[in-house]
Amino acid sequence: MKNNPIKDLLPIQLPAPVFDCCGTVFEALKARRSSREISSKSIPLQILSDILWAAQGVNRPSGPFGIPGRTAGSASNSQEICVYVARQEGVYLYAPDPHQLSPVAAGDFRSLAIGVGQGLAGANAPIRLVYVVDTDQFKQAGFQEPGLYNVQIQKSYYFVDTGLIAQNVYMACAALDLAAWFHNCNKPALEKVLFLKPHQRALFGQTIGYAEE
Repeated sequence: MKNNPIKDLLPIQLPAPVFDCCGTVFEALKARRSSREISSKSIPLQILSDILWAAQGVNRPSGPFGIPGRTAGSASNSQEICVYVARQEGVYLYAPDPHQLSPVAAGDFRSLAIGVGQGLAGANAPIRLVYVVDTDQFKQAGFQEPGLYNVQIQKSYYFVDTGLIAQNVYMACAALDLAAWFHNCNKPALEKVLFLKPHQRALFGQTIGYAEE
């Protein structure tokens, strides 16, 4: 499949998240699970908006070190994890502020958001998220501690920070009665499709959608 960077894709302004539609956090925890049986039924834009806001949306204008705070923590509020959204028509980058999707590549690249050899589980799911680290963001962190420049410590930070976001997605999906599955991704292929720079690296994928009936 030839990659057409943007073609006719336009930015998608997401609706404001809805906060009074679900049960308690403990009910979501009770319902949280990984499910590979995900249908092709499309997800309404409002639901996608709610999930992305839960993932790493801005929840306060002034967080640690005066930087806007997000729903998922990060090392010294460096916010080094980027969330890409693979849909049938193309791949978008989620911008927490102003809560919108910016087109990155036209075409269906959902199959690349899963690791090689992981089979066809969730192959028809409408959405696959891709988590990408941008290590240059550590330079913008509010507290410039030495570990931000140590490669091994950087890894521990961005792996944990990805896990925080992925768990938020799991919780949101559980609350919204959707299925979710966190998994590996085809890193070399995605890095080409997403036009990643040397300081950016694809890490993991997460498939979301309605459970197969």
